[in-house]
Amino acid sequence: MFRAGLTYFAVVFAFGIALGVLRNTLLVPRLGVTTSVILELPVMLLLSWLACGAILRRIANSGRIRDHVVMGAVALAFLWLSEALLAITLGASAGGFFAGFATPAGALGAVAQIAFAAFPLLRRRTG
Repeated sequence: MFRAGLTYFAVVFAFGIALGVLRNTLLVPRLGVTTSVILELPVMLLLSWLACGAILRRIANSGRIRDHVVMGAVALAFLWLSEALLAITLGASAGGFFAGFATPAGALGAVAQIAFAAFPLLRRRTG
């Protein structure tokens, strides 16, 4: 499930980079950060849900809760690490990155990221 979590992270992170570029170049200048994030989140969550399902269909899905928690936790850990490293690479401080979660847009993003991490458990099949 570690590999499944890493794959899930990579697919969703790629979508996130693409949508983030579009959000920041097309929507933020016209609508502001929070409204732009509100418009982007349903798309990201749908893509995450679909990616999660596709990955789970392609692996030996044991249906065990622990395996699905591991997949989501691995994906979330890599997502947060990658986002922090990307923000720092683009000039933010580590403190500034974490302070971003206290903004409305950052809090919405954090909730969506937790949902992303929960999707493997929510999509768990038994039997």
